[in-house]
Amino acid sequence: MASLTAAATGLGALLFIFVKDMTRRWLGVSNAVAAGLMLAASFGLIYEGVNYSLPRVMAGALIGLLAIVVARHLISHHDHAASFAQMSAFDARKALLIVGVMTVHSFTEGVGVGVSFGGGQALGLFITLAIAVHNIPEGLAISLVLVPRAG
Repeated sequence: MASLTAAATGLGALLFIFVKDMTRRWLGVSNAVAAGLMLAASFGLIYEGVNYSLPRVMAGALIGLLAIVVARHLISHHDHAASFAQMSAFDARKALLIVGVMTVHSFTEGVGVGVSFGGGQALGLFITLAIAVHNIPEGLAISLVLVPRAG
């Protein structure tokens, strides 16, 4: 079942099979769509979580923020310049940070899918589907970061 969520992430990247050279305008529009969907999903999860425990939601948000800050610090203070394809060192570090954070994020989604099946097959399928739908704009967002930036 977890492979369904991974396949859904690939759906977000399908755009790049058909579009080889994105203009800055379409990169901006695509980033806005992906960011808006991800932000809406985040606020929806925070809203639901607060109903259970505000301190846990705040602790989780702060731990997540801390993990991103630490990862960014480690990447930006690395002696060797990162380079991917035609990306500048700054864009390559940004891509590495986002892909790294999203990899850890995907691991936790897999745990969530597995744990949800402990509540029964109906709950497991529902959570798997919800995460799969959420992963489509996530795949777009990750793909957009990997598009080399011009100038």
